[in-house]
Amino acid sequence: MRDMEKTNPHHHHDAVAKRLKRAQGHLGSILQMMEAHRPCLDLAQQLHAVEKAISQAKKILIQDHIDHCLQDAVGDLDADKQRTIDEFKEITKYL
Repeated sequence: MRDMEKTNPHHHHDAVAKRLKRAQGHLGSILQMMEAHRPCLDLAQQLHAVEKAISQAKKILIQDHIDHCLQDAVGDLDADKQRTIDEFKEITKYL
């Protein structure tokens, strides 16, 4: 782990971990559903939910990184440059 990560943890890592643990639990349930020969529609719905949970976790992780590491890298900026950075942060929410 890098020194910066030890002293300046990302704010949303707990939220990401919580989502991933939830997805992990759902995966276990899906395997049990498969062993129980549950209908494919049920399996597909649950897999979709896991996929969305992982996708959201990744999105939160990336946005948290941009919000904190980018700002730390550029430091204090004048209002116009800061507005550009803020717009970049905002637009990444649509990825």
